[in-house]
Amino acid sequence: MSEILKPIPEPVPEFRQDAEAFRERVEIYDTTLRDGAQSEGISYSVEDKLKVLRVLDRLGIDFVEGGWPGANPKDVEFFLRTKDERLERARLVAFGSTRRARTKTAADPGLESLLGAGTAWVAIFGKSWDYHVTEGLRTTLDENLAMIADSIRHLREAGRRVIYDAEHFFDGYRANPAYALLTLLAAAEAGAERIVLCDTNGGALPEQVRAGVLVARSRVGDVPLGIHAHNDGESAVANSLAAVAAGAHQVQGTINGYGERCGNANLCSVIPNLELKLGIRCLPAGALSRLTATARYVSEVANRIPNTHQPFVGRSAFTHKAGIHVSAIERSRRAYEHIDPALVGNATRVLVSDQMGSSNVLNRARSLGIDLSGRPETMRALVERVKELEYKAYQFEDAEGSFTLLVLEALGRLPRFFELVDYRVLITASGSPEATVRVRIGQEEIHAASLGVGPAHALDQAIRAGLVGAYPEIRDFQLVDFKVRILDGHDGTAARTRVHVESGDGQRTWSTTGVDPNIIAATMHAIIEGYEYGLLLRRTTDLLPAGTLEIPTPQPDPHAEARLGSGAAPAAGNVSLVSSGDRDVPIVILHEVDPGRSEIGA
Repeated sequence: MSEILKPIPEPVPEFRQDAEAFRERVEIYDTTLRDGAQSEGISYSVEDKLKVLRVLDRLGIDFVEGGWPGANPKDVEFFLRTKDERLERARLVAFGSTRRARTKTAADPGLESLLGAGTAWVAIFGKSWDYHVTEGLRTTLDENLAMIADSIRHLREAGRRVIYDAEHFFDGYRANPAYALLTLLAAAEAGAERIVLCDTNGGALPEQVRAGVLVARSRVGDVPLGIHAHNDGESAVANSLAAVAAGAHQVQGTINGYGERCGNANLCSVIPNLELKLGIRCLPAGALSRLTATARYVSEVANRIPNTHQPFVGRSAFTHKAGIHVSAIERSRRAYEHIDPALVGNATRVLVSDQMGSSNVLNRARSLGIDLSGRPETMRALVERVKELEYKAYQFEDAEGSFTLLVLEALGRLPRFFELVDYRVLITASGSPEATVRVRIGQEEIHAASLGVGPAHALDQAIRAGLVGAYPEIRDFQLVDFKVRILDGHDGTAARTRVHVESGDGQRTWSTTGVDPNIIAATMHAIIEGYEYGLLLRRTTDLLPAGTLEIPTPQPDPHAEARLGSGAAPAAGNVSLVSSGDRDVPIVILHEVDPGRSEIGA
């Protein structure tokens, strides 16, 4: 006990944007277009690279490394086309290497390609590790120093501003500290305006990076230092932050951490950590809220599936599943969220799963515009229903459409836009499945058929054909994504399947799910719910964000007394069903029940 009572050091204070001004600024150097392009599975076209350049400029990135103009024709064309680009903030950088051993700078094709790119800033890398000099370049240590100095002088004399990347610096410093520092001094004396210490193999640890930056600062005078960290040891972000703490002025990295092998330092983590945790400005004021959108845009251009669990910008970064967490989130988000997700353009999500409690249901329903706080019995029944369905392998975590329909059904307020009477799919050796469906809308039964490239496509087209006459908006609906998961694999071809369908109308997307041992039945269930939820969105408000259900501002409703069909009673609560045209087609009108509290059927 006496040990505990000893004086306790003050904790490191938390930086609060609203409490103090930013103390300093760090440059951000993005190499998504060069180092990021070395990531397995990524191949940018010239147009792709231009798109990424523009979005990085809008984000407020200081430097964008466009590529290596001497390496391939694609980068030559890219730099040629960037001459017509009007960048507001970003400074475009061409990348290359020092001259070759035992050649003159004026005759070096790589340096000439750098100058031909026409950028004001260029970045060149040179060797810091004596092992690479003698075994890789097969030259002397003195010649390597001359290669660094000669190349930088040549570029400076041609009017370029030079960033020098000290490749393998931390490995070189561990192997031969004196020589590694001599390479930095050669770059500084030749006129480099930034010297970047590179953890090229990605194996350094934060304390090693800190020590290397501190000693480098003592040798290069006033030349600003930078850090370029790879992620082979899962420490690239931590190493970048350690370098800044030791005095680095520039951080290099990539959006989403793309890069060779295990990737580069993820700027989507580096930037918010610097700004929100350390109080160091990286982007223009207000730009940080565009980070999530930028990350997802770059992943789309790169044709990579976004990492949903990526810190700060991932879809799951502020997602809560366990009931006790959600209960705490209801009272205070700080309980389980390290920052306000809106600061980086993200949002809190609450999942619906078999681990949930009433707080999950309440919070998730509220995010859809449905207040269940006054319906404890409904909440309990809904929790049990979801757990029962998830026991049967349903998943509602990423199926907000199915969950919303489930809530409305529990409230007895689910509008029936149509009823699926029956369906069948004929698959023949010809390879063109034919689907036939019978749907009932009001009192009319409609029979529709369609061919498709597969059974799911044929079913989707047949349903569309049967419904579009009554619901013209279905023309805008489209299948965005379709996934099938085999469950209980030990049952072989008799195993249950879970189908996840993502639908959209060009402005928003929503997801639905279906489970059945029959893959066609599971598919049909998910597709049908996709149409039901899409119609629910369209016939409540045209101002809904993607995948959510919100209550529009109440307006006087001339149809408030209308009935569904002849002699039908008005719908109870705040859901009205009205007829449309010649058919008895339900239109859902959601009314405000209580000022300050939006509800559906509560």
